[in-house]
Amino acid sequence: MKLVTLCNSGACCPVVKIKDHQVEIGEEGNLCVLTTEQWETLRAKILQGEA
Repeated sequence: MKLVTLCNSGACCPVVKIKDHQVEIGEEGNLCVLTTEQWETLRAKILQGEA
């Protein structure tokens, strides 16, 4: 699993948890769970400037 914090302080911000078969974005009570395929689609769209 890879963990990416979305701010510099690291304690109070949402995180991205990249696991083998899913990606979790957010924090407890406000969580989005994507399949690996959905994550790759989102990532590609962001990198292409679409999202």
